[in-house]
Amino acid sequence: MTGSMEHVLTTDVGPAARAVTAVAVAEIDRHADAVAGVPPLPGTPEWEAEQGTDIPVRRETAWQLAAFRIALAAGLDPLPNLLGLRAAGISWTTIGRAAGITRQSAHERWAGRVAAVHQGEWPGM
Repeated sequence: MTGSMEHVLTTDVGPAARAVTAVAVAEIDRHADAVAGVPPLPGTPEWEAEQGTDIPVRRETAWQLAAFRIALAAGLDPLPNLLGLRAAGISWTTIGRAAGITRQSAHERWAGRVAAVHQGEWPGM
């Protein structure tokens, strides 16, 4: 194994990191489904009963909050989740509560990054 350390230190691990991230994101979705519940299938009586109510929006909001909490607890960047939460009108108070921090701390920590995306930038890239 001569040179294996050099190989390891110089090999591009970007593709492996992206693959791991993709699996992690899929797992977040699966676990958020388990925490928040999945919607009824379109066309079913349960689905029909929810039409015209706020239940689908509330379920989606709960799902987004669950995904945000899971991503944060897993040490992943929660920016994609934050974008969805803020687009849905979720307050910094609720986001802070989901993160276990104050509204002010949540705003200070993430508002700039969310605003940058809305201005056409992708922070941290």
